[in-house]
Amino acid sequence: MSDITELERRISAALGRIGAGLDLLDQGAGAAPVASTDDNELASMREALDAERTANAQLTERVRAIREKQETMVEALEKKVGRLTEQLNATGLELQRQKELNTELTEANRALSEAAQEGVAEPHLINRTMMTELEALRAARAAQVAEMEEILSELKPLIGEVA
Repeated sequence: MSDITELERRISAALGRIGAGLDLLDQGAGAAPVASTDDNELASMREALDAERTANAQLTERVRAIREKQETMVEALEKKVGRLTEQLNATGLELQRQKELNTELTEANRALSEAAQEGVAEPHLINRTMMTELEALRAARAAQVAEMEEILSELKPLIGEVA
C-alpha cells in the first residue's frame, strides 16, 4: 500500500512539472516563435503526460479494487466475530448454569450423607438430590449442544467451499 502511495506522489509531482513546463511553453510562444526542437520536446512532454495519466488511472483503479476487497474482508470478519461472540456468550451461560447446579448437587449430597450417617432416611433429601442431579445432567447436555453448534458453525463454511 505504501508503494502505491509513493507512486501516486511521484506521478503527481511529474504531472505538476509537466504542467509547469507547458505553461512556460505557452507563455514563450506568444513572445517569440517556437523552434522545431521545442515542438519535438512539446510532443514528447505531451506523450509523457499521457503516459503518466494512464499510469495514474491504472493505479487509481488498483487502489479502488484493493479498498473494495479490504471492505469486503472487514465486513466478513465483523460478521464472524459477532457470530463467535454470540456462541461464546451462550457457552458461558451454560457453563455458569452447570457450575451453579454442581454446587447445589454437592450440597444436596452432603445433606443426604449426613442424614444417612445419622441413620435417618429423609425422602425429601433424596428427592432434592435426584432433582439437582437431573438438572445438572440437563445443563451438561445443553453445554454439549452449545459446543456442537459452535463446531458445526465452523464446519459449515468449509463444507460449502468443498461443495
